Amino acid sequence: MRVVVIGCGLAGLASAYYLAKKGAQVCVLDRCAGPALETSFANGSMITPSLADPWNSPGVMGALIRSLGQEDSPMLLRPRALPSLIGWGLRFIRQSSRARFEASFLANAVFARYSQAVMRDLLQSHTLDFDYAPDGTVKIFRQTQALEAAAKTARWLEQVGVTHRLLSPTELVSFEPALKGIAAELVGGVHFPDDEIGNAQRFCGALYERALAAGVEFHFNEAVGSIERDGDKLVAARTATERFSADTFVLAAGSYSWPLGQQLGLRVPVRPAKGYSLTVPLGSNSVRPRYAVLDDALHACVVPLGTEHLRIAGTAEFAGFDRDLTASRVENLQALLRAVYPAIEFDPAESSPWCGLRPMTPDGRPLIGRTSIANLYLCTGHGPLGWTMACGSGQALADLIVDGSAQVDTTAFAPARFSI
Repeated sequence: MRVVVIGCGLAGLASAYYLAKKGAQVCVLDRCAGPALETSFANGSMITPSLADPWNSPGVMGALIRSLGQEDSPMLLRPRALPSLIGWGLRFIRQSSRARFEASFLANAVFARYSQAVMRDLLQSHTLDFDYAPDGTVKIFRQTQALEAAAKTARWLEQVGVTHRLLSPTELVSFEPALKGIAAELVGGVHFPDDEIGNAQRFCGALYERALAAGVEFHFNEAVGSIERDGDKLVAARTATERFSADTFVLAAGSYSWPLGQQLGLRVPVRPAKGYSLTVPLGSNSVRPRYAVLDDALHACVVPLGTEHLRIAGTAEFAGFDRDLTASRVENLQALLRAVYPAIEFDPAESSPWCGLRPMTPDGRPLIGRTSIANLYLCTGHGPLGWTMACGSGQALADLIVDGSAQVDTTAFAPARFSI
């Protein structure tokens, strides 16, 4: 079986690797010069079943309306993006009922834990260097009401195996001494010991080498311009320079799966949500946090990458396919770092700002599986959970393509739920 995978970020690369391990002949096409150079390049660096909740929580419509014109809003809606969001946005709001939100949250959490198990099996087989740390994440709180709500959610997540530990302010600072500078502001925290962190781009680089060794072909700087169709099947993907034929095709192009799907008459319900991050080098005398810390009040995460860098992430922006780095949003991240770790000194000029387009579905669950076109499969729409679900998505998709069924229930992620 020859498979063409379109996209070489986390989803596409994992799909290619696991397909090759199952004996498929795999060819990966990507418009960039190498693996993981777009949305997977500098994401929040966390693998978090504890944060598997969709972004359309109950009340999201009011939050989006209030965000208009508010540059410091964690979730910002740009007016220019409204035309592309009309139909998708109505679905997004419809899925924000309590029952639908909770069902998607649990489905994501179950799959996230499966994905972690798949990745751990991978790490048992291969030594991959990507600043991996399986020590969990810590969520901190500055308001008692917010802490109580988070504790309730954490207890609720125990039904799918997501464990937690509540921490008092004193325990928080003992657990993560780097928080000493804001100890007086904290009312408590929650440690999620099963969460993990790691540099997604470095992981992709290491997995790329393993995929090459497994026989995967990679063609970079090859943007897919069109896909040829013959009846109910696809026959080839065309770039500006070459024609790539295959038996099966996988669309794993993140947000760009939407326009590529349009060419085939498929309404792929994925829209881009721009996320920002800032990577900060730590000086020799700087405080060095041990854990990934998420500040509930600031909607920010600060993640140590090895011992030399911090990654700060904390905003989302519905702005269409605009990939410009907005100065005010980058400044927000700098302010977030100062608010969490006031003792850490850093030079903004030496920091690396970044933005990428997270592929969002209306219900906050990814699209994994076969479409109405017999030999076209999707692996996209992971939103902020692309790193969390990467290995599980690749393994499940490979199982579906080669064996016809997966080791994990993928019903909740099937493209058929949107009649694709």
